[in-house]
Amino acid sequence: MADFKIPLQTLKGRGAAMRNAHRFEQEARAAFDDGWSTWDEALAWEDARSALVGNDSPDIAFDQSINPYRGCEHGCSYCYARPTHSYLGLSPGLDFERVIIAKRGLAGQLRRELSAPTYQPSMIVIGSVTDGYQPVERELGLTRALIEVLREARHPFSVITKSSGVERDLDLIAPMAAQRLAAVYVTITTLDGELARQLEPRAASPQRRLRTIRALAEAGVPVGVSVAPQIPFINEDMEQVLEAAAQAGATSAFYTVLRLPWELNEVFQQWLSLHYPQRAARVMARIQEMRGGKDYDSHYATRMKGSGLWADLIRQRFHRACARHGLNRGRVELDLSLFRPGLARGQGSLF
Repeated sequence: MADFKIPLQTLKGRGAAMRNAHRFEQEARAAFDDGWSTWDEALAWEDARSALVGNDSPDIAFDQSINPYRGCEHGCSYCYARPTHSYLGLSPGLDFERVIIAKRGLAGQLRRELSAPTYQPSMIVIGSVTDGYQPVERELGLTRALIEVLREARHPFSVITKSSGVERDLDLIAPMAAQRLAAVYVTITTLDGELARQLEPRAASPQRRLRTIRALAEAGVPVGVSVAPQIPFINEDMEQVLEAAAQAGATSAFYTVLRLPWELNEVFQQWLSLHYPQRAARVMARIQEMRGGKDYDSHYATRMKGSGLWADLIRQRFHRACARHGLNRGRVELDLSLFRPGLARGQGSLF
């Protein structure tokens, strides 16, 4: 464990305990409590220079992604995206969950990119880095605007979320799902409500997410469950989550193990020291066991699932539970052949 030199305390509704310095910071800062609260919410805008981000990582199953927001209000203590706030000169700690950057003009940019003569359709995931249905989406509707463009162009996509907000857009998603153009994956890390409030303080409760899975399934939307990340000695109810998700209507599932790149290592270890000090050393020892003796290993072959005996045990538990509850019996195949770039440009179609 790191030797933290300032007293820490949990902050209600927050996953991080402090404004951790980012790796590009040039000034040293010391924490000082003057008795005033400084954790007000902040929303900023940036002009979208591009919409689609290509993926060439061999351990990721999609080709392109769109993220309408930088930062995420859910405040998950384990979020691998936290270090991305460093590129903005912001803290991967509290700033990541309280300073949200929305991308202005993103739907229009997507329309232009889909309409380009050189564009070839490939799988798009919305929310691969930060949740497209985090609370600010209720006001801004950036994710809904993206789905409207994808609907017009008949372009397939999937969504990853831990928010019930996706139900708002069932009027768009369900008809597309009927044409094999849409699927949704809901993350449920644990069924333990108290643990979920500590891990994911501003996300929907586990039971609410199960209701979202049921609503999606009943509307005919292919829905899967993500039981990620698996954290040794913390969320130990993977089998129960998979069973509950299958009963709610999920037909597929996937998982990853906890990964701690860059500043996330410090943020998560602070979280451990605050919430589970007695087992923190055991947790980190098991993480290191899965990471070749290090807190994090970025090698493509192992970064998602880890390696070693402990990683093998998690893998076996996952596959046995999926087999028991009928998950992953068939792949969700979306249809790229229906894509019509002319529709994205506002042109009519004869078909």
